[in-house]
Amino acid sequence: MTPVTGIDFERITLRDALDLAVLIEEEARDRYEEFADQLAAHDTPEVADFFSRMARIEERHRTELLERRRTLFGSAPSAVDRRALFDVEAPGYEAARAFMGVRQALETVLAAEVKAHTFFSEALPRVKDPELKVLFQELREEEVHHQALVKAELARCSEKPDDSEAYADDPNAQ
Repeated sequence: MTPVTGIDFERITLRDALDLAVLIEEEARDRYEEFADQLAAHDTPEVADFFSRMARIEERHRTELLERRRTLFGSAPSAVDRRALFDVEAPGYEAARAFMGVRQALETVLAAEVKAHTFFSEALPRVKDPELKVLFQELREEEVHHQALVKAELARCSEKPDDSEAYADDPNAQ
């Protein structure tokens, strides 16, 4: 599915771009919270805790962007609606699985950070406003920084690569 619809990057304003960035972080935060709840229900507390931590990181970035927006534009209403985006940075719903381990969670987050970087990289050439270009470059570089953090965590992860299929039930004849 296309992550963003209805966004004209050639005409987007700085205020709209900040609103979009806030919504992207909000969507990722909400998805990580959903994953944390789902995995807590499946009795995988370590992975649930990891997704809760990711939700807090996304919320912190959302708050920083929101403060920047308020500083520049006060309480001017947003013209960007969350329905205009889908899964820009948030992992797809299919990414969370009942028996996933920390390594899989890290790989899921890394893929989401790569997806967000790709979004900003692809939008950047279509942006005309110089101030807006700087913002999109910052957001793109933030995703590179996040990728580096996740890769460092992956390097430290003692868990073996995905073997969750070993826990799946074989089909039974009916």
